[in-house]
Amino acid sequence: MASLERLSILGAATVLTVAAVSVVMAQTAAGAGSAMYDVKTETTITGTVESVENITGAGGRGRHGMGGTHIVVKTEKESVAVHVGPTAYLAEKGITLAKGDSLEILGSRVTVDKDAVLIARQIKKGDETWTLRDASGRPAWSGRGR
Repeated sequence: MASLERLSILGAATVLTVAAVSVVMAQTAAGAGSAMYDVKTETTITGTVESVENITGAGGRGRHGMGGTHIVVKTEKESVAVHVGPTAYLAEKGITLAKGDSLEILGSRVTVDKDAVLIARQIKKGDETWTLRDASGRPAWSGRGR
């Protein structure tokens, strides 16, 4: 009987360990998009969308290892590559971006694969303002489906 009791305790401990690891993995994955966002490099740009690219398919990983919607914005001084967010999330929220749109974007300037990019936190288009990340850079879509 003692060995059966030990097996039950061992089984319960295993289930708890697996559950704890699953929670940690889910939290890590949910926050993965914010790992590159740096509030110390936040800046605001204003310009016109030159191009829009929706990265989909196997893994959804495009240039710079990030899937989703990417735009290039032409400012007075430069063209800026902007990582916006998951295409499905943008569609769900009714966020549409097209070539020629005038935008104001608050985001974090970071270097990814030796290229300077802006990770968008907030986008203003006309009278609309979309918040994609909180003040710490955590994506609005993280933790969805839990």
